[in-house]
Amino acid sequence: MRILVVEDDLLVADAVRRGLSLAGFAVDCAHDADQAASALDAEHFDLAILDVGLPGTDGLTLLRRLRGSGAQLPVMILTARETLATEALDLGADDFVVKPFEQKELAARCRALLRRSHFNSSGQLTLGRIRIDVTGRQLYIDGGPIELTGREWLILECLALNCGRIVTKERLQQAVVGWDRETSPNAVEVHVSRVRAKLGDSAVLRAVRGLGYRLDEPR
Repeated sequence: MRILVVEDDLLVADAVRRGLSLAGFAVDCAHDADQAASALDAEHFDLAILDVGLPGTDGLTLLRRLRGSGAQLPVMILTARETLATEALDLGADDFVVKPFEQKELAARCRALLRRSHFNSSGQLTLGRIRIDVTGRQLYIDGGPIELTGREWLILECLALNCGRIVTKERLQQAVVGWDRETSPNAVEVHVSRVRAKLGDSAVLRAVRGLGYRLDEPR
């Protein structure tokens, strides 16, 4: 899952990025509303973590614009004032965390919000013989656990959430590393190949020439 953190305090932003990265998320940071809006227009994110007290256009105004445009992206609010969190919920935020907060709490709330957005209440996604436990970050085939590396997991998660649809190679690159590090298209191909081998005949993971990859349940 890919998260955009919108926070003007560089130390806080870096701490949140590092904490969520250790929890298994791909994380990018924007430091004002304009950067955030440009990032959200240009690329795909599964969740935005939005600080209320941004310079210039504040977080509540950015949230109002997002919801006014029809964006359904889950939004978690960061604030030092719980009264502002209540206002944010009325404007369409999905959850909030009051500063100061524990990194473990933030990661847990992100997982819970993403479960509500993408999975059933238990955090499970079932595709034929495949079962994906997003909370435990575990793949099961025919009930047996299959070991994946961190990057293999992020690629499978992205493909499974878009089952039956083409996912571009660029989006898979972003899902794996975000902005702060780079990986080559060849590296993505290697990870996809390893995921395909581990899935075996439980699913069909095919390359769509010139477009990307698609995961399908076998007929």
